[in-house]
Amino acid sequence: MHALYLLSIILFFAFNNAVSETLRMPELLLAENYNHNINLKEYWVSEKLDGVRALWNGQQLISRQGNIIYAPKWFIKVLPDISLDGELWSGRARFDELSGIVRRQKPADEDWGDIYYMVFDLPGSPLVFSQRLKQLKKIVSEIDVKQIQLIKQYRVASHTALHEKLEAMVAQGAEGLMLHAGSSLYKSGRHGDLMKLKKFDDAEAVVLKYFPGKGKYKGLMGSVLVENHDKKRFKIGTGFTVAERKNPPPIGSIITYKYSGLTKNGIPRFASYLRIRDDY
Repeated sequence: MHALYLLSIILFFAFNNAVSETLRMPELLLAENYNHNINLKEYWVSEKLDGVRALWNGQQLISRQGNIIYAPKWFIKVLPDISLDGELWSGRARFDELSGIVRRQKPADEDWGDIYYMVFDLPGSPLVFSQRLKQLKKIVSEIDVKQIQLIKQYRVASHTALHEKLEAMVAQGAEGLMLHAGSSLYKSGRHGDLMKLKKFDDAEAVVLKYFPGKGKYKGLMGSVLVENHDKKRFKIGTGFTVAERKNPPPIGSIITYKYSGLTKNGIPRFASYLRIRDDY
């Protein structure tokens, strides 16, 4: 385990040093978990894409952590000189492949042929979301390039219909749904103006420490100690493949985990590992 720990440290810093330039972290609007008490008539609904969040600042694509995303010149030359918020996406259940492509400092044209910039907001606009949506439709229509798309936004009549839509979308391979308040202004941080609805809750956490495995996992990583954005620390020991236990997420890396509600102390119940969030 000591050698495994050292290897993970080396890999983690090697990855971070490979990023040639990091800018200030963009101030993005982030989603809270779905609240069934909201007035659904005030919200627009769209598919939750399993992609890489990307801010276009008028000159460059920037990740959530402020890293430059090196897209080909032909991909970004059509984008306007105003800020756009969106998601780089190449289809359902293709996150790992997509993440590997967008991390490269020397983009290959053939790799980006199936990647789309799915736009969903205008960070610099003083208008409410319903009006920003009209602006976005006009902007994307004028760009008129297949790689730049506007995420479809629609209304849902009831919470029952919303969950039926979720079931249907998940059955087709979607990750979940997003809900965006039509009367809301764009502001950074987590707000109920933007919500995510999935069949299970998920969140991000930082890997702090490894614990050795027992039984069939003897000699491998058994679980990890993590800390989430609420500063809660807890172990995650399920969801890992054998390969991931041999080469676990590096110390200091950010992972996504799924869970089912919280304990009275705010600890995620039945937390299970999903993946490393390389796009952070």
